[in-house]
Amino acid sequence: MILNTGSRTDIPAYYSKWFYNRIREGYVLVRNPYYPAQVTRYLLNPEVIDLIAFCTKNPQPMLNDVVSFKTFLSTFDTFWFVTITPYGTDIEPFVPLKEQVIDSFRKISDLIGKQRISWRYDPVFITEKYSVDCHIRQFASMAKILSKYTSQCVVSFIDLYEKTKKNFCGIRSVMHEEQEQLIAAFSETARECGMQIHLCCENTALVRENVDADGCMSKAVLENALGCKLEVPQKKLARSECSCLLGADIGAYNTCGHGCLYCYANYDRATVNANMKNHNPMSPFLIGNQREDDLVKDAVQKSWKNGQMDIYEYITAYSSKQTT
Repeated sequence: MILNTGSRTDIPAYYSKWFYNRIREGYVLVRNPYYPAQVTRYLLNPEVIDLIAFCTKNPQPMLNDVVSFKTFLSTFDTFWFVTITPYGTDIEPFVPLKEQVIDSFRKISDLIGKQRISWRYDPVFITEKYSVDCHIRQFASMAKILSKYTSQCVVSFIDLYEKTKKNFCGIRSVMHEEQEQLIAAFSETARECGMQIHLCCENTALVRENVDADGCMSKAVLENALGCKLEVPQKKLARSECSCLLGADIGAYNTCGHGCLYCYANYDRATVNANMKNHNPMSPFLIGNQREDDLVKDAVQKSWKNGQMDIYEYITAYSSKQTT
């Protein structure tokens, strides 16, 4: 199975001590975000967890505990999505400087290999300050640096969720003509840098030689990272247009401290602050502790690995899309 940590919050940035405690304890408890009394217990066991996926804007706090980090990497296979955008503190108030995030990106890549880390340049939106030309310049500048450490980039355009519209006044959708212009430029830059672009839930009309719409955390992407085949159980997708393996997330909504205006996972700053104050790094729950009315059920966990790829298949995987 694939265990996720990043669809609801940024665990490496804000809850790394808690995460390492859970790894040592060997389990984690997760509340259903819609029915809080329903609790799922996941065993943190590498025999049944094939890979732990992270999505973060600041992995450095997790790297600061060098012993715990290296011990963790020696026990579990991981895949990292690190978001690095051109936005400043007007949009991402508490995200570190890009140079610092890029340095953390490099450190992780050096430890686990460039096939297990992906750069997220998303969400893309257009304003007077962050124009089409601005994005084209910034993407090219970052890609030239990051191409040494990854062979893939995830790109998506802003989705106007109700929470996003509430917190990001005046934001608009990116028009199709703007999307075409951006992807054409991004594609050319990525080709020069040996990168494959994965579109995240975007129009397949944008697909071209080194731009696909197959998903950023798809079965194929993770098989390439692991170097083996996966037998993924059939189940309803999180989004009909998305083939990514997004289930089994141990995070919680309204707990990310970055304060990004475009965030879909936070309702408002006051709710986030209240939840973060209720965080106990020793608790099996990310926020709070167990309650009397909790109904705890064990997750069905099973390895999806189905043997190693043969050497030809491994070497040629994504040969038309990526450099390894």
